[in-house]
Amino acid sequence: LIAAGEVLDALLVLAMDASGSIDQDEFLLQREGYAEALTHPSVIAAIRSRRRGAIGVAVIEWGSPGGSQVIVDWMRISDDASAQAVAEALLAAPRTPQSWNAIGDAIHHASHLLREGPFSAEQLVIDVSGDGPDMRSLRPAPIARDIVVRRGMVVNALAIAAAGQVTRAGEPLEEHYRRDVIGGPGAFVMTAESRRDLARALRAKLIRELS
Repeated sequence: LIAAGEVLDALLVLAMDASGSIDQDEFLLQREGYAEALTHPSVIAAIRSRRRGAIGVAVIEWGSPGGSQVIVDWMRISDDASAQAVAEALLAAPRTPQSWNAIGDAIHHASHLLREGPFSAEQLVIDVSGDGPDMRSLRPAPIARDIVVRRGMVVNALAIAAAGQVTRAGEPLEEHYRRDVIGGPGAFVMTAESRRDLARALRAKLIRELS
């Protein structure tokens, strides 16, 4: 049950890439990777080690300019059962229709979720994962990032990119995310070098964010 106004250790918006570059197999691997990471014992231990022993999680899918959508609204995670409930809600949610590639608009949407949700916390994190650069945002990623950082939020990123993969501009995706997407105290970008490496990378990222 959600206690309105409850203070948690952290609020985390997971912003998943559902753009046109993500085929159905890759989409399912992302969903399953997030579900596995959220329920992993090491992630639960990281949550329980915090002062209040609980975090809030919401999940959005992004892609189309101005079109990111909530697929899992705010849920509280404090133990195995509550983490499993979030994972089941994530796996059951239908895929939203998205084109590509508006990371800045996803950051903007996530910031409103953090400000307007039922929970509060000092640590406010937007967690972007994607396999491509920001290309069509109505609010470009660096501008959206700078706004949310001024509001006390942190943006981290996971680049889903094979070794040696570069953007159309010839830049490694990780470098693009480091320059244009992440921001705030301690912000970082990690890379999953294959779609099947996602669960490990997501788990490591969640532990780093929550420990």
